[in-house]
Amino acid sequence: MEHSDPESSMSSFNDREASSQASSRFPPGLPILEAIENIHDCSYLAGLTANLPLRLPERILTLEEFDDVLSRGIRRSGVFLYHTDCDSCNACEPTRVDVTRFHLRGSFRRVLQRGDRELRMAVCTPFLDEERVRLFNQHRTQRGLGESDQEYQPSDYENFLVDTCCPHTIELSFWLANELVGVSIIDCGRAAMSAVYTFFDPQYSRLSIGTYSILKQIEFAQKTNRQFVYLGLYVQQNQHLNYKARFTPQERLIDGRWVGFEA
Repeated sequence: MEHSDPESSMSSFNDREASSQASSRFPPGLPILEAIENIHDCSYLAGLTANLPLRLPERILTLEEFDDVLSRGIRRSGVFLYHTDCDSCNACEPTRVDVTRFHLRGSFRRVLQRGDRELRMAVCTPFLDEERVRLFNQHRTQRGLGESDQEYQPSDYENFLVDTCCPHTIELSFWLANELVGVSIIDCGRAAMSAVYTFFDPQYSRLSIGTYSILKQIEFAQKTNRQFVYLGLYVQQNQHLNYKARFTPQERLIDGRWVGFEA
């Protein structure tokens, strides 16, 4: 959620077609139109090279198919599916929260109560407008998430957050009075949700909008009888990703199996 995004490096695709033999991480029956290599400087750990192979599905996935790819540590960026496949590093760990076991405690309860008092949340299909692009770029710049000084253009925003191969992608927007102060893009399967990206106005840090958005996603999953909220990648050495360890009990995909972590 609050992190530097691997999707920002998609402009640096190595355009060679990847091996026709799909990665074993992907479900064998999933129809793939194109496989693309995506090797670039790592967005998370300085001095390393990352490999995030991309797969372009032939069609929109079903809810069950999307649950399946999430369970394999696969995420979505625009119309592409991707996962980490780095030769010399395994720092990235896909992370999920079992909402049936999650209970509010201490600071989380205070963040949720304060947000519920002061913020209004709206749910809709993701769309593009100037206000969202401005807030997205403001968030990246002020939190030091961009790999360059170049701002996202409307088409970049649309390709990243509006276009999708997920059967049900939603936007949670957060409003302080009539001001848009935060947006979360969420992919929904039948039994799980995946936090694609969250951005917010850093000047409202007292509201902990990043944390609040995750708590609202957990709440949404509980109310819609979904078991998991996938939080993306956990990287212990990255300050924009290691906050996810706070949301426990959680599971991380390590060496091909989901490992539990308690508070």
